Amino acid sequence: MERDRLRRASHARLPRLIQSLLLAALVVGVGAGLASPAASEQLFYLTGEEARGAQLRALWNLALDQTRPPLQLAPDASIQHLPDNPLGVNTFLEQEVEEAKRARSLQMIRDAGFAWIRQPFVWSDIEIHGKGDFEDRRNPPHRSAWDKYDNIVALAESYGLRIIARLGAPPAWAHAGYADLGEFGPPARFEDFADFVEVVARRYQGRITHWQIWNEPNIFPEWGNQRANPEDYARLLCMAHARLKSVDRNNVVIAAALAPTIAQDGGGYPGGGLDDLIFFQRMYQAGAGRCFDVAAAQGYGLFSGPYDRRLNPLQTNVARHVLMRDIMVRNGDAHKPIWLSEVNWNAVPNDPTIADLHRFGMVTPEQQARYVPMLFERARAEWPWVGTLSVWFFKRPSDAEKNQSWYYFRMLEPDFTPTPLWEAMKAYALSRRP
Repeated sequence: MERDRLRRASHARLPRLIQSLLLAALVVGVGAGLASPAASEQLFYLTGEEARGAQLRALWNLALDQTRPPLQLAPDASIQHLPDNPLGVNTFLEQEVEEAKRARSLQMIRDAGFAWIRQPFVWSDIEIHGKGDFEDRRNPPHRSAWDKYDNIVALAESYGLRIIARLGAPPAWAHAGYADLGEFGPPARFEDFADFVEVVARRYQGRITHWQIWNEPNIFPEWGNQRANPEDYARLLCMAHARLKSVDRNNVVIAAALAPTIAQDGGGYPGGGLDDLIFFQRMYQAGAGRCFDVAAAQGYGLFSGPYDRRLNPLQTNVARHVLMRDIMVRNGDAHKPIWLSEVNWNAVPNDPTIADLHRFGMVTPEQQARYVPMLFERARAEWPWVGTLSVWFFKRPSDAEKNQSWYYFRMLEPDFTPTPLWEAMKAYALSRRP
């Protein structure tokens, strides 16, 4: 472990002058030998691009990156909350009606070498009909709304998996007072959410210790049909933090994963949002730094591969969290890690009937299966501040969303048929076991 840490720190301290000279040499040598397969492979590990033209453009972008002020990354800082096994996966176990399928899912996840599940604890699915009402009367027979979540927690324990509990999605009654906010927007009274957080934390005290407050509040529709508001999110986060720590000081509070975007409008409409770096800095200015133990980002490859080293604030790629790390260090949070809440590439078929085709980039299933393990390995080797990475996602309960691009992030089909990505990640995870 110490040897790996020193290697990562040494890489992070590579002098910028040497980087610039290396890039200059590569650009100058383009016409004199970079057309070979070996050179193309080396360029892939520098640019994250596989096509020659894209590689050359990326080299130019990398050279331009060297003209910007150096980032403050504090690679030698002592980072808290770094797990021994960082391999996680996103699950939707609350949507599986059959307990046997929840159990099979968790057994497969455990047997494949994963240690974490990022699992929604959906407010609208727990406190359904009114404040303090935890009975599910949507369909007969009526039952406790806690039943399936109790089952998920017990199953996770039985398979030795740790839970990142993702809290959000208010019930309709909590939206009273807002007009046309949408189902994902924040509650009218933030105190109602804080009360819910405390109730969940007390129910699973000592059994769940990692809690993530909301998801992607910087984009539509995750903050509802309104403009993104970092100050309001900071207030919500701080209220949840206070309740979680009042229940158990050992609870780990994870800030919402911010969606990578360069949008500037904050828009409360489809496609609208606020740049994650701007949102994050405004969170700090609103006092959020004292209200989380772990920052979070999304680790999507989007339109380039896992070794894209470009760090342009006006572009998004898998390394964008490095720019978040700079913000954290400048705000005195060098000791805190970043956990990547969702990582993947989109293996959507080239089918024009699929909605939002190309929105998340498009790779083949074979590329997806190569890229995701590479990202885990890059994080291990180069980013000492990155903790858990959670693949988006394990499986859906049905194929009803096959007409949407995002469905093709899945690792297994609804009937548990594995994709190439599942097989590749299973092989990678098992290879890391002692």
